[in-house]
Amino acid sequence: MSDKWKMRKRPARLERRINFSDYEQTREFLEKAAELAEREGYFPDMSFSRTHVSITLHAQEEGGEEVSEDILRYARQMDALVPAHPE
Repeated sequence: MSDKWKMRKRPARLERRINFSDYEQTREFLEKAAELAEREGYFPDMSFSRTHVSITLHAQEEGGEEVSEDILRYARQMDALVPAHPE
């Protein structure tokens, strides 16, 4: 998992913001992220603008105090979708 993810508590979650050089890069990332979500059956909270995407991966258990290995694995899969030089 990239060191760009921030671990948060209460509730347990991972957060990351990815900046892109243009809308095309943003759109391509969002399409790949949607495919990953469908494949994995996990739908992260995401918000975006023309050149950035903010992602929150919540602990899978309601009220969970720790991010599970499944969420860490999902974060690694999201990292793999980011272009080599997004910013």
